[in-house]
Amino acid sequence: MAYLTLDREKLRTNHSRLDEWFSKNAIEWGAVTKVLCGNRRYLQELVDLGITEMHDTRISNLKAIKGIAPEVQTVYIKPPAKRSWENVVKFADVSFNTELSTILGLSAEAVKQGRHHKVIIMVEMGDLREGVLGEHLGDFYAKVFQLPGIEIIGIGTNLNCLNGVMPSTDKLIQLSLYKQLIEARFDKVIPWVSGGTTVALPLLLNKELPKGINHFRIGEALFFGADLFNGGTLPGMHADVFKLHTEVIELQEKSVVPTGDRMENPSGRMQEFDPADRDRTTYRAIIDVGLLDVQPRFLIPDDERVTVIEASSDMLVVDLGESSYEYKVGDIMTFGLKYMGALTVMNSRYVEKAVV
Repeated sequence: MAYLTLDREKLRTNHSRLDEWFSKNAIEWGAVTKVLCGNRRYLQELVDLGITEMHDTRISNLKAIKGIAPEVQTVYIKPPAKRSWENVVKFADVSFNTELSTILGLSAEAVKQGRHHKVIIMVEMGDLREGVLGEHLGDFYAKVFQLPGIEIIGIGTNLNCLNGVMPSTDKLIQLSLYKQLIEARFDKVIPWVSGGTTVALPLLLNKELPKGINHFRIGEALFFGADLFNGGTLPGMHADVFKLHTEVIELQEKSVVPTGDRMENPSGRMQEFDPADRDRTTYRAIIDVGLLDVQPRFLIPDDERVTVIEASSDMLVVDLGESSYEYKVGDIMTFGLKYMGALTVMNSRYVEKAVV
């Protein structure tokens, strides 16, 4: 049976690097835990690292965090759906918001529950996902500052997640200016300017981050050491905190090109083959994961001789070339994971999870 491991020491190293960078620049930060899918064992690893703020997009995951460590500040990082308002107030100390009607609902719910709910207003800065338009910010804040049970603690933005728009010094200066204008107009203090995610880390390291940006939300750098600006891995960090371990359940020499009339496979794809390979054979292994667990394009074989071919619902085929090398049925074949691969594997109840 396939299983996933989280490497405790590599995670600790990545966390230490991040904490060092942020501490030197007086920046607060929280861990984005979406990739852990509420796994209590993995969440406990974050608590053990001393992380005191965690961000997620699923109420059930925030509930799991509160069940482990009630003192951790939980942040719901997408605009809350109406049917979730009660549980957002119950399990999230903070939420990201862009709609007045939603904040009105959260206010009513906070009063009903006798709770104090914090809110960060997200601003549209060009990526065209969530965010209030800049020209509407003044009127928006005027309507929410006085709501009972609600405290506006920040202004933020999200970049790169939908249309790939990259953060820049100019964009983040504009976000900081919005904060200053709101504070001056309403004589209020907004503690956080949450303009930072993993994709903005190179701006910090290159000393190009505006001083007004004082809050980051970090997921991919923590778990993958990812440099989303330049590609590769950030200095001193690990890309392989997660490893997927799979078992070889068949290993045979087979033709490279299939025979017979063909149509699209169940995934809707029609594979293309080089006619020159018609008479060629290679060693092919079947391993015990499939599309229910992970998309093949998100797998990175540890063995560079292995090529991922295609998957069906429960099995994945890899090519070993003209030799089976040392592999045999029953052996373990390991893979690194891209972010979306780890996310789907974590969400698969068919893959066991462990800590090493």
